[in-house]
Amino acid sequence: ERLTRPGRIVASGASAGGMLVGAAVNMRPDLFGGVYAEVPFVDCLNTLLDRDLPLTEASFSEFGNPIESRADFVNIQSYSPYENVRAQAYPPMLISQSLNDSRVPYWEAAKWAAKLRHLKTDDNPVILYIKMRGGHSGGSGRFDNLEDYARAYAFALGITARGRMTRPPTPW
Repeated sequence: ERLTRPGRIVASGASAGGMLVGAAVNMRPDLFGGVYAEVPFVDCLNTLLDRDLPLTEASFSEFGNPIESRADFVNIQSYSPYENVRAQAYPPMLISQSLNDSRVPYWEAAKWAAKLRHLKTDDNPVILYIKMRGGHSGGSGRFDNLEDYARAYAFALGITARGRMTRPPTPW
């Protein structure tokens, strides 16, 4: 339909939607001008292999059980964003995570950001923003969610207004 072109799309996803965005940017980073991932479930394989985490068993019906099924293990490994980061150019990324998230632990986003920074072959920023208040569903303060929206929009507008950015906007 020619509604956009590569490099002008800012992908956004939260939780399992963050997993989808992470998988897509690993596969075709050239399509995206930027990525905003909020509380992203990006270390899928390691999380689903750890029965001690509170939601692992409940997630088997949605994602498969890599502990008991070799086919599920291979399938999850094929799309898990953390497992598939490789040496290539990535668009600017803003990864937002809550320290007290009981569904997606903060270390998933931190590990993903660290691996991206280590392996990527460009100068685009990978920003990891850890929120000290709130949880998986957002902030706990009166204006926390509004600040989250402002941060995400400032990031996306900074990219789309200028093309690929070299410096992240700093609305915080």
